[in-house]
Amino acid sequence: MLTFTYHKSILIFVSKVRYRFRMYPTPEQETELARTFGACRYVYNFGLRLRTDSYQEGKTLTYNASSAALTALKRQPETLWLNEISSVPTQQALRHLQSAFRAFFEKRAAYPSFKKKHGKQAAEYTCSAFTWEAWNKTLKVAKLGRLKIHWSRTFQSEPTTCTITKDCAGRYFVTFCLDEFFAALPKTKQPVGIDLGINRLATLSTGERIANPRHTVRYERKLARAQRGLSRRQKGSSRWLKAKLRAATLHVKIADTRADHLHKVTTDLVRRFDVICIENLNVRGMVRNRHLAKHLADASFGAASRMLAYKCERYGKTLKEVDRFFPSSKRCSACGYILESLPLAIRQWTCPECGTIHDRDENAARNILWAGHAP
Repeated sequence: MLTFTYHKSILIFVSKVRYRFRMYPTPEQETELARTFGACRYVYNFGLRLRTDSYQEGKTLTYNASSAALTALKRQPETLWLNEISSVPTQQALRHLQSAFRAFFEKRAAYPSFKKKHGKQAAEYTCSAFTWEAWNKTLKVAKLGRLKIHWSRTFQSEPTTCTITKDCAGRYFVTFCLDEFFAALPKTKQPVGIDLGINRLATLSTGERIANPRHTVRYERKLARAQRGLSRRQKGSSRWLKAKLRAATLHVKIADTRADHLHKVTTDLVRRFDVICIENLNVRGMVRNRHLAKHLADASFGAASRMLAYKCERYGKTLKEVDRFFPSSKRCSACGYILESLPLAIRQWTCPECGTIHDRDENAARNILWAGHAP
């Protein structure tokens, strides 16, 4: 949720954000975190099984009933080990399960699935389970003590929650949930239409073209070699775990470079333009094209759109979405003539009505800008 206020004639936006920092735990802290991750996973799966069984019996299980079942579970002799870690992360695991079911019933997500031992792990702590000292940048978490963290950015507000995660490459992160203040960026009075694509990541209505780095293609040979090495190992063996780590490291490197590039591009666009018009693309449907799925996923249209949305809201800019069925590519931006068909292979075409020669992507960007400003 975003609110705003005026301070000395400057519009200040208050936004709930999440800041992530790299963490370097000690061996003892790694052991304790492994137990905490396991307990959170166990409680989440326990609650999911309990709710699923109750639903099959025609009953409804609420969050309060799940919490009471967790209290009873901790008293059983075979699960007394759940009392050896902080009680906050396990309780938060049930809250996350409640959120997952709410999203399912609102038809925003699929039915919740069981958490696995291998893959990303997470444990969330509320403010009652950690201490944050802003004056010397010290974070102390229950059962873990003081954590060694690389503070890559500054923030002013007090964190409300602290989430410790471990990714597939074995890296640890701390994520703070904060209510931060953002000053509106200076107005440039410049609108722009953006056409996202594969050959070029983005084409602007101004004629500017942003190249697509194709991060997956860049590391494709190394990734294929790592995946072949993983497939030759016996699953569960020590060499399989090492090969799995090598492949995961490459995957996170690709994801990090892609996110870094998208952040730089979207931030630059938000700084330069006051009104940004983009298409409301059906990314989920587009990636079903087996010929283009890899390149579409690598371009990350959905991530770029989400970044533009929250950055425009955060810094006082306007984002307008054009309907996905608007014929942006087939419409002549000079006279408005619309072609009956325009195959994807045709990158340049001439308008039969006015004779204007169009670059497909640049023409689409101009039409998107026109449609975003249309009444």
